[in-house]
Amino acid sequence: MSNIEKGVSPADPIPMLEVHDEKDIDQDLPSPVSAPQPRPAKAKLSATTIIPIWIILSSSVIIYNNYLYNALQFRYPVFLVTWHLTFAAIGTRVLQRTTHLVDGAKEVHISKEMFLRSILPIGIFFSASLILSNTAYLHLSVAYIQMLKAFTPVLILLISWTFRIQDPNKKLAMIVFMISCGVALASRGELRFNLVGFVTQAAALTFEASRLVMIQILLHGLKMDPLVSLHYYAPVCAVINLGVLPFTEGLAPFYEVMRVGPLLLLSNAAIAFLLNISAVYLVGAGSGLVLTLAGVFKDILLITGSVLLFGATITPLQVLGYSIALGGLVLYKTSGSK
Repeated sequence: MSNIEKGVSPADPIPMLEVHDEKDIDQDLPSPVSAPQPRPAKAKLSATTIIPIWIILSSSVIIYNNYLYNALQFRYPVFLVTWHLTFAAIGTRVLQRTTHLVDGAKEVHISKEMFLRSILPIGIFFSASLILSNTAYLHLSVAYIQMLKAFTPVLILLISWTFRIQDPNKKLAMIVFMISCGVALASRGELRFNLVGFVTQAAALTFEASRLVMIQILLHGLKMDPLVSLHYYAPVCAVINLGVLPFTEGLAPFYEVMRVGPLLLLSNAAIAFLLNISAVYLVGAGSGLVLTLAGVFKDILLITGSVLLFGATITPLQVLGYSIALGGLVLYKTSGSK
């Protein structure tokens, strides 16, 4: 499996280092000149423990965000994403000083040239992906958005093929066709289709796929787990978003904070941050197949939750289309993209 697929995705939570990010590229680092003190190993959790925790946290963040946007009418995705990133930037630095969870940051040396050439452009794409994906919740149901996310591997492959990072083959072409047909059927069956929401989510997926490909190219050889990655990207993205906020939502969200309650926003950001911590333990907790199936189960759970909690309507055509897309997704992630 290539490094592009192994990240924990980011959902629209600030993972939102889907996991992914993606993020977990391995390379032996040179030994320091002085004799190193052994770094305390992180406590390991079994797959049966961490996977349910990750599924619950990942689902909770998405449902919580949707609740804020639609039930409470706090329709300020740029502000919410900026708040999450600010919380994460502070949180990772607190963890760095009080725990060993972010010790990996000591082994990553970011020069000014590397920051400008790699971290900043990737951060711009990350910000765009987060803002657009959260904005999509203002127009589309949680269920339909999860179905559209299945198209991400297709975009990754198309970008990789376009820039000749990866060579196409018949197996990958079949997977692209399979996922594309599945997502097309799911879209055809969507009863509350919204063109603005669809285009917004499509743009978010394109930025996310581009970000993952850029990580593969620009950060090849760096060892960054999800928390270390967040440690570097959260401040960058928060500053970028702060520059966007005055031109998109202005001061309105600041006035609305007291209406929805500061504690609600604090708990929302805390759950999103806990998701990133769980991602550290998730990586390496199971095989690629186990983690892929866990992700599929999480998506199905989210779609079910969207129906039960928010009254989303799922048609038989969508069930068929999404099943086909999921089949292609599992093939993609278990084939090693070869």
